[in-house]
Amino acid sequence: MTQAGPTGTAAALADVGPPDKEGLGYAALLRRPGAFRFCLAGMVGRFPMSMFGLGTVLLVSARTGRYGLAGLVAGAGSIGYAIASPQIARLADRLGQRRVLRPLAVVFGLASITFVTSAEAGAPAWALVITGTVAGASMPSLGSMVRARWSALLTGQPAGLNAAFALESVLDEMIFVIGPAAVTLLAALVPAAGVLVAMVLSVTGTLVFAAQRRTEPPAHSALVEARRRTERQRFRVRSLSIRRPRAAACLLPTRGLAVMAPLYLLVGAMFASIDLSTVDFAQRQGHRPLAGLVLGTYALGSAIGGLWYGSRTWRATLARRFTLTLSLTVAGVATFWAQPNLLTLDAGMLVAGLVISPTLIAGYGLIERQAPLARRTEAMTWLSSAISVGVAVGSATCGHIVDALGPRYGYGFAATCGVAAVTVCILGFRRFRCDA
Repeated sequence: MTQAGPTGTAAALADVGPPDKEGLGYAALLRRPGAFRFCLAGMVGRFPMSMFGLGTVLLVSARTGRYGLAGLVAGAGSIGYAIASPQIARLADRLGQRRVLRPLAVVFGLASITFVTSAEAGAPAWALVITGTVAGASMPSLGSMVRARWSALLTGQPAGLNAAFALESVLDEMIFVIGPAAVTLLAALVPAAGVLVAMVLSVTGTLVFAAQRRTEPPAHSALVEARRRTERQRFRVRSLSIRRPRAAACLLPTRGLAVMAPLYLLVGAMFASIDLSTVDFAQRQGHRPLAGLVLGTYALGSAIGGLWYGSRTWRATLARRFTLTLSLTVAGVATFWAQPNLLTLDAGMLVAGLVISPTLIAGYGLIERQAPLARRTEAMTWLSSAISVGVAVGSATCGHIVDALGPRYGYGFAATCGVAAVTVCILGFRRFRCDA
C-alpha cells in the first residue's frame, strides 16, 4: 500500500495472484504503443551513467597524474547530480517530463564543454571541481523517468511491470558493458573524447525521449500542490505536538527511503571503488586500456542475471529477494582483492556480476511499490541520487587509498562498503518490507 492509498500501479505490485502472462515477454512489452521508441531513446540518453564519471577520472588523471584529484572531481560531479536530480524529478512530476528535459539537456551540454575546456587548459583544482559539479548537477536522470513511463503504461499489470523494470535494468547493464570499454578506448586516443561523446549521446537521447509525448506520464501539478498544502498544514500542527518525528518523515516520498537511501549510498561507494581500483590494477599490469573491458564484463554478468531474473515469476517477497541478492553481490566483491591478474579478475567479475541487476530491480520495485503516484519519479530518483553520493564518497576516498596503497586495498575498501550495506539492509529489513 502506498502513502496515497491502495490504488494505482504501486498497489498492483503485490506478489499475490496469478502472473500477467502477456506482460512477461520482453518482446510483448516493446510492442506496446510507443514503448520501443521511448525505451531506445532512454537507453541512448543514459550512456553518461557509465561513461561520464570514468571519463572524468581518465581525463583528469591523464592531465595531472593524480588519482586522488581525479576521484575528487568525479565525486564532485556525483554530489551535484545527487543534490539536483530529486528536485528535477519533482519538477518533472509536477510540470511534465518534456518541459523539464529540453532545457536541462542544453545546460548539460554547455556545462560539459566548459568542464572539458577547463581540464584541457590546465585549470586549477578548484576550477575543475566547480565545473565538474555543474556538469554533474545538470546531467539528465532518464532512468527514473523511463521507469515512470513504464509504470504509467502498465498500471494494474504487476508481472508486466516487474518484467519492464528487469528490461530497464538489463539495458542499464548493457550500457555498462559498452560504456566503460568505449570511454577507455576513446580516452586512450584523446583524453577528453570519452566525456564529450558521453555528452553528445546524453543530449541526443534526452531530446528524442522528451519529444515522445504520447507515452509521457500526466503532470500532477495541481494534485501535488494541493497535497503539499495539506502536508504543510499538518506539519505545522504536528510540529507543536509530540508527533513531530512522524511529520518529518512525510517529507520523504516513502518511508522505505530512510533505509534504502543510505544503503544505496554504500552500494554506490562500492561500485566507484571497484571502478577506480580496476583502472589502477590494469595500469600496474601494463594494460590500462583493458580496464574498460574488464568493467564491461562485470556489467555483462549483471545483464545476464537481469534477463534471467526478469523472465521468472517469484514467490519470495521483494524484500527477501533484495536481501539475498545484495548479500551475494557483496560476497562476489570480497574476492576481487585476491585476484592475481586481469584474466582471473575478469572471470571473477563475470560471475560476481550475475546478481547485481536482480538486486537493483528488487530495490526499485520496493520503492515504486510504496511511492504515491504523484511522487513516483521523485522517489525512484532518490535511489539514483543516493548512489551518486556514494560514488562521490567512494571516488574521493578510494582515489587516495589507491594512490597511497595500491588497487588491492581499494578493492578491500569496496568490500567494506558492501558489508556495511548488507548490515543496513538487515537492520532495516522491516522498515522497507512493504509486502510482509
